[in-house]
Amino acid sequence: MNTEDREAMTRIVNQHGHLIDTGRLDRLHEIFTADVAYDVSDFGGGVITGLEAMRAWVLDLGDRNPVAHHVTNVVLDEITDGVVHCLSKGIGIGVDGTARSVTFEDRFERSEAGWRISRRVVKARRAPLRP
Repeated sequence: MNTEDREAMTRIVNQHGHLIDTGRLDRLHEIFTADVAYDVSDFGGGVITGLEAMRAWVLDLGDRNPVAHHVTNVVLDEITDGVVHCLSKGIGIGVDGTARSVTFEDRFERSEAGWRISRRVVKARRAPLRP
């Protein structure tokens, strides 16, 4: 994995919030593979498979969607040539101003279209660290 690969994957992770927050769901293919597995089990949503199902799920959330998605702390680790594990933190701002934190665990795969997320697991952060 070279510098260009890292920049491309970081841009994709960052672009996700911009596309979701502005409703440009027709561009999800720029972020995810066509058969993406989007795991929101921590939120009771199970695993959503494919771009159309993901688009429908986002629309079905309606007012439960955050008004803003922010991503930070992006860590990329190469698994094999063409497959990268990405760990990042997400902050979602609700319509009422509340903030929630999640962890994204992504599997990036290189394709003819470039790097895309083939699997995302969204884990809720509901409690502080307790030693």
